[in-house]
Amino acid sequence: MASPARPGPAARLPLSLACALLTWTGIASAQQPPQDSSALTVPDTTTPSPSGVRVLKTLEVTAARLRSYRGSLTSSATRTPTLLRDVPQSVTVVSRDLIADQNMQSMADVTRYMPGVTIAQGEGNRDQATIRGNGTSAGFFVNGVRDDVQYFRDLYNVERVEALNGGNALIFGRGTGGGVINRVTKEAGFTPVREMTLEGGSYGTKRGTVDVGQGVSQTVALRLNGVYENSDVFRRDVNVERYGVNPTLSFVPGAKTRITAGYEHFYDHRTADRGVPSFAGAPAPANPRTFFGDPSQSYADARVSVGTMAIQHAITPDVELRNRTVYGYYDKFYQNVFPGAVDPTGTEVALSAYNHAVPRWNAFNQTELTWRAATGSVTHTLLGGVEVGRQVTRNFRNTGFFGDTQTSVAVPLADPTVSAPVTFRQSATDADNRTRATTLSVYAQDQVALTSYLQLIAGARVERFDIDFHNFRSGDDLSRTDDIVSPRTGVVIKPVEPLSFYGSYSVSYLPSSGDQFTTLTATTETLEPEKFTNYEVGAKWDVIDDLSLTTAVYRLDRTNTTAPDPADPSRVVQTGSQRTKGFELGAMGNVTPAWQVAAGYANQDAYVTSRTASAVPEAKVPLVPRNTLSLWNRYQIVPALGLGLGVIYQDRMFAAIDDAVTLPSFTRFDGAAFLTIRRDLRAQVNVENVFDRKYFVTSNSNNNISPGSPRAVRVSIAAGF
Repeated sequence: MASPARPGPAARLPLSLACALLTWTGIASAQQPPQDSSALTVPDTTTPSPSGVRVLKTLEVTAARLRSYRGSLTSSATRTPTLLRDVPQSVTVVSRDLIADQNMQSMADVTRYMPGVTIAQGEGNRDQATIRGNGTSAGFFVNGVRDDVQYFRDLYNVERVEALNGGNALIFGRGTGGGVINRVTKEAGFTPVREMTLEGGSYGTKRGTVDVGQGVSQTVALRLNGVYENSDVFRRDVNVERYGVNPTLSFVPGAKTRITAGYEHFYDHRTADRGVPSFAGAPAPANPRTFFGDPSQSYADARVSVGTMAIQHAITPDVELRNRTVYGYYDKFYQNVFPGAVDPTGTEVALSAYNHAVPRWNAFNQTELTWRAATGSVTHTLLGGVEVGRQVTRNFRNTGFFGDTQTSVAVPLADPTVSAPVTFRQSATDADNRTRATTLSVYAQDQVALTSYLQLIAGARVERFDIDFHNFRSGDDLSRTDDIVSPRTGVVIKPVEPLSFYGSYSVSYLPSSGDQFTTLTATTETLEPEKFTNYEVGAKWDVIDDLSLTTAVYRLDRTNTTAPDPADPSRVVQTGSQRTKGFELGAMGNVTPAWQVAAGYANQDAYVTSRTASAVPEAKVPLVPRNTLSLWNRYQIVPALGLGLGVIYQDRMFAAIDDAVTLPSFTRFDGAAFLTIRRDLRAQVNVENVFDRKYFVTSNSNNNISPGSPRAVRVSIAAGF
């Protein structure tokens, strides 16, 4: 459970540094201001300036903030500080307060409150999202930089999480056709932070986090976030152990420059759980706690080591230069013995096995220049940027042989948890390859305020994406180069300041090597990138000072998908396409000072418009429920006691593209109680699935379906020190 920072000794800084810090922290404080009042004090000085004017005496700035789920500003959608109501795109911000109140710990928790986004099972070893009908395991970013590796992310060091729906390749580059999910991490600041949180609960939940930091001099601040968890879950024989440490540093050498640096080491080890199979077009009638396969030989390991550095320099009051560098090594391995199809009699289920090692090295550098200028009464915010990146991926897979001979074995559906001898070795088709992907992008954007009532945004990214593929088994070397142009345009009309209407058009591309570019064949080497075209109109209204309503209507077309040639099924051609049409509605903020609300609704229709590899026209896209609804309320009854109540509804949806298996709709209620024992000590109780309903939340295929958790209780205590 996150906590407000405790006020500490006032930081004493030169006036120029104080002004710079106030400017740089303006965006964060507008979205996530500190809960308690805090002061920034500038020392008294009588040193005259060159002009002879003496600096003012001690200045103390005190800011108090109320808790809020609402975000008002973003830099992610445009790379410039922009009011959310001035962004011509659907953006949902899950704030640190909402994360804390719901005790969110994973991307699956966060996406429940992001209209138009559903989470997939990801074979029990990774985060995978479906955004506006388009599945992706690579649409994840951290502070605007790619985090496209397959693993389960934690929220221990997160300030907020943003969902930017619809293609925005101008800002984020290739492969972001349905949208992106961007984590904004905590950074070192000069206000002291001291908090430790301990948590325990149902099914052996045990978790602890720490967040400490402060200014250590007039120009340097440090912060450390850490987590350790060792928990079971409601599924029998399933365990999660993970830990992470993330130190960060901020250095402010002068009024015009800020340097931040950080390093994260994160480890996640868990049982790879692929759920239950299906029977007769629905999830099999098994106990939701039953593990299908061999839990002792099913696990996923992810070791993440990432270093970052960002430099921000104000060349003039209107011109700013930014540079961000990220280097990461991701050591990913998973192995599983998992369920396949149930036999026609409904008595036996087939088990298969494999393991897969996918280590990756990522290196990215972004350099951007922003310039605020005016032409008469028209103002411009110009952005120019260059991004370079290199990713090297090793891809090695083994097939599991039961008894050293069979690739599949049948076990009783009534007793599917086994301990079977399995030998892992390469079959004739298993991967053993390496890919090197390099990218060079140049992008430009202009945000134009024609009048106080009319704003325009336009720009494009030109990206060269090269992939080199080497097959260690055959010795083959393949490569492909794509030159991609991704435009974006938008208009914002503001009849009054708190209300805006917008329309936008954007195009994104996904190269033929796919989301993870772990393979390239003689066929895919010749294919053009998939194309995503997003048309969207919407409205955003700040009803009162701290409550925002948003709505969007869109159509997203995906073309250049692959399909078998009808005249020769052995050939693959680009004829497939799909369309998603939808409506999104969101509400975030404070209805009254005591009542906070977070709500989202989405109506989506995602379907195939021309034949793809696995579906015919009019087939529905999997993991896209027609209707989803989330509503969370927190009410502060008295200063020491608050209560929370939420409801999540998800319509029925298909488990796979053949539309053969349906996951039924469900409604789930959650609750919470918040107790302030004293200023620096708080307790929280969260209850998931209050009425203990049986439901199925997502899938990876027709026979890997994830049951939802029965009623679960978690108790956490947060202490400042």
